[in-house]
Amino acid sequence: MVHINENYLKLKAGYLFPEIARRVTAFTETNPTAQVIKLGIGDVTEPLPPAIVAAMHEAVDEMANAPTFHGYGPEQGYAFLRNPIAEHDYQNRGVNVSADEIFVSDGSKCDTGNILDILGTDNRIAITDPVYPVYVDTNVMAGHTGDADENGRYAGLVYLPVTEENGFVPELPDEPVDIIYLCYPNNPTGTVATKETLQKWVDYARANGSLIMFDAAYEAFISDDSIPRSIYEIEGAREVAIEFRSFSKNVGFTGVRCAFTVVPKDLKVKASCETDVSLHQLWNRRQSTKFNGASFIVQKGAAAAYSPDGQQQKKQLIDFYMTNARLLKEGLEAVGITVYGGENAPYVWLRTPNNLSSWDFFDLLLNKGHLVGTPGSGFGGAGEGYFRLSAFNSRENVEAAIERFKAAID
Repeated sequence: MVHINENYLKLKAGYLFPEIARRVTAFTETNPTAQVIKLGIGDVTEPLPPAIVAAMHEAVDEMANAPTFHGYGPEQGYAFLRNPIAEHDYQNRGVNVSADEIFVSDGSKCDTGNILDILGTDNRIAITDPVYPVYVDTNVMAGHTGDADENGRYAGLVYLPVTEENGFVPELPDEPVDIIYLCYPNNPTGTVATKETLQKWVDYARANGSLIMFDAAYEAFISDDSIPRSIYEIEGAREVAIEFRSFSKNVGFTGVRCAFTVVPKDLKVKASCETDVSLHQLWNRRQSTKFNGASFIVQKGAAAAYSPDGQQQKKQLIDFYMTNARLLKEGLEAVGITVYGGENAPYVWLRTPNNLSSWDFFDLLLNKGHLVGTPGSGFGGAGEGYFRLSAFNSRENVEAAIERFKAAID
């Protein structure tokens, strides 16, 4: 008899985005002529930058000839990509990260789950609320939590509310925790963290022997130079933090798949005998065993993002989406909606009008405006009464969505 990992049975019945898809499908089947604009899932819409396309074409040509053909690559990533990442994303900004501390992968979503392979099941885990659901669900799958209660909260997790009342800045836990998930610029709220806020978390982690999982997937959208783009801009962070980054949103790689994780060599964790163990070595061992590296063609494309043309085209792409975010924010504020985010992040987080619940507001927008967003309650209990809109769409759709939004709430 085959037995399953019963932790999967602890997962709540419906993941957020499949439930959105179910409701949208039901609506479109009943209203087949409706032109639905989707501002829910944060998927990009614009083509890859030309410099990246050219590099990937060149890489395909290399693969078509025996002298330049590439088979298995290094599991950690090719040097032609790791070196410019270290230089442009870190060293040029005065941040101490070396190329051999960078591990290239096929996605940050994968890495945030895969890292749990090498972390014990008895760690106390803190997450913000609302939160990117993957952080929660991967820990449930790995057996790091108990069952969910009637409100969907899991035993074994420490929930840190981020709301209007605390300025979307989570308070430090009032109990020791071992693992802390932080995402800045934040998904879903679109808010950012100051150096002072991050220093507080790094100091906490150092004092309590904690590990910070820092998701910086949206750092390229920061335009305010006073806002840190990396946790490693904070003193002491190399001793306590892993950083996850992605090419998905900044150069449109959602369908191409490339990301990287930084694991500093200074970072030590405890074995049961209380001896210090290098997390860098353990992650390297895990990747070398379970992963054969991201595609050569994909990595060539990612490397082209660091060329002069690639850097310029990347900026143009980011500016395009951030203009969308500004238009959404201004359009909503013009009709009296309270809005957060949309300035250093590609997400707009709004307070639902007239005290509507998140899902009631979802249904209102879908039925009256033919618009799709993401209910805040799907990101956690503290997200109830909020709603997320994504700036990842065409300009035409964003401008049309603003007018539909106004009509829907009149």
